[in-house]
Amino acid sequence: MTAALRIFGIVLLLAACTPRATLVVTPDTGVGKPYTIRVGSTRELDPADKNQLYTLRGPLSFQAFDVSVPPNREPGTVEYFTRGEPDPNTQFLATGARTFKTEAQFRNDLAAAYRKFPKANRGAVVFVHGYNTSVGDAVFRLTQLTNDLEIDDIPLSYTWPSRVNPLAYGYDRDSALYSRDGLEKYLTEIADSGTRSITLLGHSMGSLIVMETLRQMAIRDDRKVLPKLNGVILMSPDLDVDLFRSQAKRIGTLPQPFIIFTSRRDKALLLAARLTGEPARLGNIPDVSPLSDLDVTVVDVTDFNGDALDHFTPANSPALLKILGKLGSVQAALNTDASNKTGLLPGTVLTVQNATSIILSPVTALAGN
Repeated sequence: MTAALRIFGIVLLLAACTPRATLVVTPDTGVGKPYTIRVGSTRELDPADKNQLYTLRGPLSFQAFDVSVPPNREPGTVEYFTRGEPDPNTQFLATGARTFKTEAQFRNDLAAAYRKFPKANRGAVVFVHGYNTSVGDAVFRLTQLTNDLEIDDIPLSYTWPSRVNPLAYGYDRDSALYSRDGLEKYLTEIADSGTRSITLLGHSMGSLIVMETLRQMAIRDDRKVLPKLNGVILMSPDLDVDLFRSQAKRIGTLPQPFIIFTSRRDKALLLAARLTGEPARLGNIPDVSPLSDLDVTVVDVTDFNGDALDHFTPANSPALLKILGKLGSVQAALNTDASNKTGLLPGTVLTVQNATSIILSPVTALAGN
């Protein structure tokens, strides 16, 4: 058996064995910590799908889900209710759901939420999920990140029509391209609701949607969303390196900070690279040199343990979450001249032309209890 087939078998087995999250609304017991996740979706329900995973492509719609985060859990973990009795002490639970019938209803709801914040703090984090992901997976993962990183901005999810099948990579990639206009529309509605800043967070194939949407907005000379961008973060991006370079060049001035999390241990991207005949995807490049002329910060997290695939290490690793949770020091490090970054982040800092490489290392002082 070739190495590619072995990798394919491992990835397929792990992906197929992972239960899918569904947003079954359960009573709110008041035990968990509450969050509201607003969602823009281009997914529609397949009437023949008994699992109700919303895998068909459709127009942009708007929802909101109330989610309870259990008190008894390790950072980075997401356990959710699948059968039996829900346990608010150990499981992420959906405790409420509502649908906005019009764009205006969504904008008014988000604007009302912003009025509870000082004007200077009305920011949004928009999460774009990756391949083989259900709506519930995306909502619970964003809730986990918001909780574990203590994000103060309002969390919003953009969920696009994944087939939620490890064999449907081609369908998901086509769906990602289909969903570019939907993300642009969603970001415009968010900008019109009163947000002062938008941070875009793309994971895996979601990074393709983020980059393609930024590219088309730059070509259109967008004046609503782009001026409000407060940064872009790509986690484990499943992107061809040459395609990313082409997208970045067409966008022009990249939003700052522009952060790319990579891991050479990422099994999902190792498979994607082999299947596409390329040495690496953007999310597992061995060094920053292919991006040296771009104003980006590449954060290498290879030394940290993530999930079984190591495909979402910044969200899964408790040690890395503790480092990233110190957002003030991390932001200071990213905004500091490269020559002064050493010591602000635990790892090796290198500068190659315009790009900065940060190779993070586990540190006892930050990773310990």
